[in-house]
Amino acid sequence: MTFSNITGWGKCLPPAVLSNDDLSTIMETSDEWIHSRTGIKARRVSHVSCSALATLAARRALACAGLEASQLDGIILATATPGTLVPNGASAVQQALGAHKAAVFDLNAACTGFVYGLSVGTALVQTGMMKRVLVIGAERLTKLLDWAKRDTAVLFGDGAGAVIIEASERESGLIANKLGCDGEAREILHIPDFGTDRERFAEIDGLFAFNFEGQEIFKRAVRGMGEATGAVLAQAGITPEQVDLIVPHQANLRIIETLAKRMDAPMDKVMVNIAQYGNTSAATVPIALCEALEQGRVKPGSYLLSAAFGAGLTWGAALIKWGDRVTPLAQCDDELPPCQQTGLELIASAVAGCQQADRSR
Repeated sequence: MTFSNITGWGKCLPPAVLSNDDLSTIMETSDEWIHSRTGIKARRVSHVSCSALATLAARRALACAGLEASQLDGIILATATPGTLVPNGASAVQQALGAHKAAVFDLNAACTGFVYGLSVGTALVQTGMMKRVLVIGAERLTKLLDWAKRDTAVLFGDGAGAVIIEASERESGLIANKLGCDGEAREILHIPDFGTDRERFAEIDGLFAFNFEGQEIFKRAVRGMGEATGAVLAQAGITPEQVDLIVPHQANLRIIETLAKRMDAPMDKVMVNIAQYGNTSAATVPIALCEALEQGRVKPGSYLLSAAFGAGLTWGAALIKWGDRVTPLAQCDDELPPCQQTGLELIASAVAGCQQADRSR
């Protein structure tokens, strides 16, 4: 049987920070209000496109794996916020990398996107269709936020993470997964007027709004991720005690803690970085995975369990058996273009527009 070893990993976080205290200057909120309800202290705001974030994370993953972009057979970009819908964002990454022989596509499962993408990429490798696949989770969610609504504006941030998966004869990589969708509740996490349902020439251009029913999302997220994690452990014949590290979607600290409690897992076995970055949707899991490796929390042969949920309401879980290598083969020295603005300055025009629209409602 062919397995799909993770041989490279990399992340990209834009430099501009938007703290809770910054947000308190543009809306009625505070650091205590946000942090006590979400676990978030700050988030990043990108000054470059979603594909630029994805490309730098990809370059770092390729260097880590000791590969050239020309060796890639496929690129999967998991995102709900591509810079362009036609052509897809993955083609911009391919162009920037010079990965000319790679098949490419975007995958939108919202916050579950990376778990979906890892599952699809693994299947492509295991069936022999491809030998090396780049899977990226990247988002630029701050472009869509209504800065007049604190219930959603405080939650999200920008970033990207990526992994390289390669064919292997040794048991490693994704060894069990479970994907699903609670479509009956799709309206509780919804961006209306975004896509071809959007009325043309209406006075809503430039303003996006999240329909976000927090309590119902919390309930369904915990249930969906709990069922998915139980299914993958049973599929692999692994007990919760054998899991070395849980790498969950970083949406809300309370959800993460509830998931850990359901698994009877201590929080020191859970990778948590939501305080620094907020919810970066499809990028949360790969960013957290990269930081777990940087912190030495992943060992050769470790069992890693990831779970996520997102708009749709998509949900999924993945059990990964780590391979032998936990350090990069090489480093990528590339950086994003310099950013001369603060997080507040980057969103200033959007804040003004949202506040004006809110007054006219």
